[in-house]
Amino acid sequence: MSRIAIRRRLALSGAAALLAAPRLARASFPDRPIRLIIPFGGGGQTDIVSRLVADAMQQRLGQTVLADNRPGGAGNTAAEALVRSPADGYTVMVATMGTNSGVNALLYRAVSYDWERDFSPIGHFCSTSNILLVHNSIPAADFPALLAWIRANPGRFTYASAGVGAITHLIMEDLGERAGLQMTHVPYRQSTQAMTDLLAGRIHARCLGLPEAETVRNATTLRPIAVTSANRRDNWPGVATMGETVPGFTGSSYFGLTAPARTPPDAIARLADALNDSLRDERVIAGFQRVGADPAPPNTPEQFRQLILAANRQWAPLIRRLNLVAE
Repeated sequence: MSRIAIRRRLALSGAAALLAAPRLARASFPDRPIRLIIPFGGGGQTDIVSRLVADAMQQRLGQTVLADNRPGGAGNTAAEALVRSPADGYTVMVATMGTNSGVNALLYRAVSYDWERDFSPIGHFCSTSNILLVHNSIPAADFPALLAWIRANPGRFTYASAGVGAITHLIMEDLGERAGLQMTHVPYRQSTQAMTDLLAGRIHARCLGLPEAETVRNATTLRPIAVTSANRRDNWPGVATMGETVPGFTGSSYFGLTAPARTPPDAIARLADALNDSLRDERVIAGFQRVGADPAPPNTPEQFRQLILAANRQWAPLIRRLNLVAE
């Protein structure tokens, strides 16, 4: 065989190898543990649902998915850590509205990442509605009676949230605007401290995700007043929706996975495959439902991107209207 023919054959084999590279990369990824950055501390609803999906995915990926809680700045600390990480698929983050739908970009004066530019969506894994828990010191047996009490006592009603601009804060601000309420917001850095103060009656109420509310379901000093979902919840029987009294009112949080921008498409695809296979598993579905979360149907990165944008359209106008600023 001539040298020219040999060179031509080598060139053709090299080109074939390049064409096959994405398939090979997808088959071999991952070959080491994956770090899952969780943007809030342990015990809250983000941590609860994130660990469910981490356990499910590591069974499908054949590698450990290491949960890494990075609380701070309503998710900004976690987002900044993700953006600084190599874009290789081995570091991913739980995506929430604060970091990924531009809520934090409106609330914080100095956010070092761009919510539209710096992330590659992988997929949506669940949504959670919220529930309003009220201390027994407030003499209101149901949601309409609570609204009447708040109107009769402007400014006296105190409620806790995870901070200015947290979804639970935005829900209460939206409720106040729609129902004509004057309430006092008490932001907390630690979810556990907020719950301690609520149980002791040092604050009157807290709107929180259903997964976290499960931990105090049997508390004798609290009562559930209303849920923010469009329909009543089977696992909270007898609890009305806010929309039954304030027509059209709903409020929920989404949770998904995202990677740094420029992560190889094959790594994104492999992670999305594992996530979607998890979402088809009846045991995973039951796990979400057991803690009050609504599992997402299998979905694509682009479908998740559209959900992210829709959340921005829902909450950004409220933040601008109220001129909310977080410290």
